[in-house]
Amino acid sequence: MTSLVTCTVNNNVTQLLRPTEKLANGIQMGINYRLYAIERVETFQGEPVQLVKLRDPLGTAGGEYVGAWARGSLDWDEVPVAECDRLGIRAMCDGEFWISYSDFVKTFTHLEVVHLDAETARDEPSLHGKRTWQMKLFHGSWRRGVTAGGCRNNQETFHINPQLHLALADLCEEIVVSLHQHSILEPKVIGFTAYSMPKNSSESIEGAFFKQNKSLINSQYTNSRQVSHRCQLQQGGYLIVPTTFEPAQETNFTLRVYSSKPLKLKLLDTPPVLLKSAIVKAPPLEGKGFSQYEAVFLQLADEHRTVNAFELQELLEACLPNDYIKSCACMDVCRQVVLTMDSTGNGRLKFSDFKDLMCSLRYWQGAFKNHTKEKTGILKAERLRDALHEVGFQLSTDVLSIVILRYMRKDGTLRFGDFVAAILHLNDAFGS
Repeated sequence: MTSLVTCTVNNNVTQLLRPTEKLANGIQMGINYRLYAIERVETFQGEPVQLVKLRDPLGTAGGEYVGAWARGSLDWDEVPVAECDRLGIRAMCDGEFWISYSDFVKTFTHLEVVHLDAETARDEPSLHGKRTWQMKLFHGSWRRGVTAGGCRNNQETFHINPQLHLALADLCEEIVVSLHQHSILEPKVIGFTAYSMPKNSSESIEGAFFKQNKSLINSQYTNSRQVSHRCQLQQGGYLIVPTTFEPAQETNFTLRVYSSKPLKLKLLDTPPVLLKSAIVKAPPLEGKGFSQYEAVFLQLADEHRTVNAFELQELLEACLPNDYIKSCACMDVCRQVVLTMDSTGNGRLKFSDFKDLMCSLRYWQGAFKNHTKEKTGILKAERLRDALHEVGFQLSTDVLSIVILRYMRKDGTLRFGDFVAAILHLNDAFGS
């Protein structure tokens, strides 16, 4: 396969002081040596020796390896000429050398495997003629309140993370999943989880699925730039969920999936749909329950028994029971209420409209409370999608991003007034 293996010696303290320091055997610290081959030879005494072939990217300009089995070492005199010819000792390129496996393990601290697809492997002559990896990638981001749900420990918000559908056509495939974060100065702890894809699913999966089903793959979680996992999967569909460990952490990421066989990878999302009317009509028999409000309404109304946005604000201040609910009595929300519920186009509401508003507020308050489990009156932005879904709005990620950008507060939460304003704006948007 078109993969490169590199090894390096890292010593963070020493590298800060002298980044080009060499070890006693000539190996330079901080340099990525290319690993070409691992071979086994026997000495004249019949002793087996494991050897590793490496290449210094700087060539001999960086200084040569001078340890056991180096170029010109007396160790080669203990090996038959035929074995030396098989390993190409006399025809090694600039910077190439052999090192014993035991010394290799003692010397190098890091080993990396780089998988190249057909396009990126084209410029590496040593990979010509090799089977190429098939690769699909997705560029995404974790955004607070939208797609940053945290790892599976966060059961209430895990499902809002990006969900990717991986389709494998062959009976059994070896794949490599690689998640790369773009944060450099403040790297996040990242990882991913995979599940068998539910049948006949083309939209993002709701939270209940993840609570009821076990995962197939769980990568490690680390704050390194990249997290990878190699595994065998059968033919079929799989759901990959890349996440940060903690919710509400923001950064961009790239997820790549490599396979020796053709594969497909696509983002799952839901189309924006109005599932039901968010405005609740007051039932005819509810009139008696509103008699306590009618007197206040008529005091503020004009001769046509209607109120404008300013009078509506006074009315809500007088009628709503507490500060928690009164957060929706601000002027911006009142203007939006009039814009949404005014059926005449003159910017005023009748008492029947006010009754519909009060019934709607009661309904919206119930949905709001269902998703404010930690602290009454405060809705975490990560739960806004589910709260709006209960009211009647199914939102795509792009639409939700706009709503969050408009209504989320600095601390990552929404108050009831913010929730009401979002409902009214969405109602107008879907209505148009």
